[in-house]
Amino acid sequence: MLRITLLTAFTLIAGAAVAEPVHSIAMHGTPALPADYKHFPYVNPDVKKGGKITYGVVGTFDSLNPFILKSMRTTARGMWDPQFGNLVYESMLQRSSDEPFTLYGLLAETVEWDEDRTFIQFNLNPKAKWSDGQPVTPEDVIFSFELLRDKGRVPFSSRLNLVSKMEKVGDHSVRFTFNDKADRETPMIFGLFPILPKHAIDLDSFDRSTLTPPIGSGPYKIKSLKPGESITYERDPNYWGKDIPAKVGMDNYDRLTVQYFLQDTTLFEAFKKGDVDIYLEGNPGHWANAYDFPAATSGVVVKDVFKPKLPSGMLGFVFNTRRPIFSDIKVREGLSLVFDFEWANKNLYSGAYKRTQSFWQNSDLSSFGVPADARELALLGPIKDQIDPAILDGSYKLPVTDGSGRDRKVLKQAVDLLKQGGYTIQGGKMADASGKQLAFEIMTQNPDQEKLAVAYQRSLQTIGVAASIRTVDDSQYQSRTNSFDYDMIMKAYTSSLSPGNEQLGRWSSAARTREGTDSFAGANDPGLDTLIDHLLRARSAEDFTASVRSFDRLLISNHYVLPLYHIDQQWVARNKRIGHPDAVPLYGYQLQTWWDTSAQ
Repeated sequence: MLRITLLTAFTLIAGAAVAEPVHSIAMHGTPALPADYKHFPYVNPDVKKGGKITYGVVGTFDSLNPFILKSMRTTARGMWDPQFGNLVYESMLQRSSDEPFTLYGLLAETVEWDEDRTFIQFNLNPKAKWSDGQPVTPEDVIFSFELLRDKGRVPFSSRLNLVSKMEKVGDHSVRFTFNDKADRETPMIFGLFPILPKHAIDLDSFDRSTLTPPIGSGPYKIKSLKPGESITYERDPNYWGKDIPAKVGMDNYDRLTVQYFLQDTTLFEAFKKGDVDIYLEGNPGHWANAYDFPAATSGVVVKDVFKPKLPSGMLGFVFNTRRPIFSDIKVREGLSLVFDFEWANKNLYSGAYKRTQSFWQNSDLSSFGVPADARELALLGPIKDQIDPAILDGSYKLPVTDGSGRDRKVLKQAVDLLKQGGYTIQGGKMADASGKQLAFEIMTQNPDQEKLAVAYQRSLQTIGVAASIRTVDDSQYQSRTNSFDYDMIMKAYTSSLSPGNEQLGRWSSAARTREGTDSFAGANDPGLDTLIDHLLRARSAEDFTASVRSFDRLLISNHYVLPLYHIDQQWVARNKRIGHPDAVPLYGYQLQTWWDTSAQ
């Protein structure tokens, strides 16, 4: 079969570019799989479907609608879920976990676009149906975009701001023509937009939390739920997409349950007893020492280590720059130096972690240890003057302490920086010119975060900074992070090999005042806005790499986050009854491809 690539996805007829349908689209380059591919390379296409699985999560839920602000962080897991799978709702296209950013047909069988990406047309699969048997139509697509524009949360509510025309084409297609606000990632993002059934949505009540099971096009339907405690899904035997290539080897359980727990310790106890089938481990000390219970020693529980090929991401203490005390870069930099990573890594984590120095460490997109080349400097322009020269020339790295928790040399550097920010030690307290002590609160979610915050607190006390710690329950944490009501929190910024529009929600000036975004630091820097734009408009792989590196440099130089640590492995403990494919894709293990080996 002839393979149509993105480079040949348009032909010239009478001087005009006319798009031809393609089976997949890639952000950069061409898709890895041909038009006649049978399945993704990281699934088991011959898996026996059936059986059950129970996941465990910490938190609660009060809604089944993941698309509105009110229940943004308290929607039942699984409805629209990158980890457990989009069980109920689907998008036009399905992302491959083995390529940086490539999408293959799902609700849309094929797509059409032009070389400049001024439009995208989704051609619906005629087999696509809702769980009540009604067909998925172009009207559903148009309705979904309009509904979430009017009543949805960001980023769904802002998508049509990028569109000059949305129109039905023929019986099965919808075309979006973009305006000058769109960028080269825009059509990719539209391919991942949730599609909802027009005939089954109550417009008046859509923006209110609900526990009424909805109609979706996905592989599962809700079987039962206990608000805040558990939700159980059952596989739809009539699921329309079970045989399309992007879904082969996925959605393998007949029944899937998500149990909710108030604390991680309770969740782990449930796993030990066999009430939960999988435990996603994040603590190296716990991974090394906590698996001496009977099910683990007998082999009923299996420990797996996966090695994805991903950037490190950034886990750290986040400064809320909306707070006046954190508005000065020098203050943020000084406070960052106070944290003694070497002490924490040795005493809390048995030396398992590496210090994170970049948002894209361990990849070609990282600026760490790499001097800015001519291409980067051209992209930066005058913005380069905002960047620490050591970060610009690749020589910057966080100081290494003596591991004592009070390294005098490093603490002196911190005190000198705080002095530049207007603070000096007065009577044993770090205070401003009026004598007011530098003080702030660290809001934490769980004992692990609290333990790290206590270590930081002790180091801060040595230079007279007063840090209090408040550990709150999940609902309060979600409410306060939604409204940016905190001084400092711990957050993990995941990084992909194809960063794009998600950076707007994290770092753009516009996101600073929008509740519910991921603008946890409250950045307000025109330089960042410019570099995000460069990132989104890059065409060549070389320009893209340069744009991400320059963006990385400015983020690091602005000290929005006190960098913590990372590890280049993924740890999962599972009941041996749960199997998984041998192949590990670029993005690491994929729970949607696992199965119950006892299925009959």
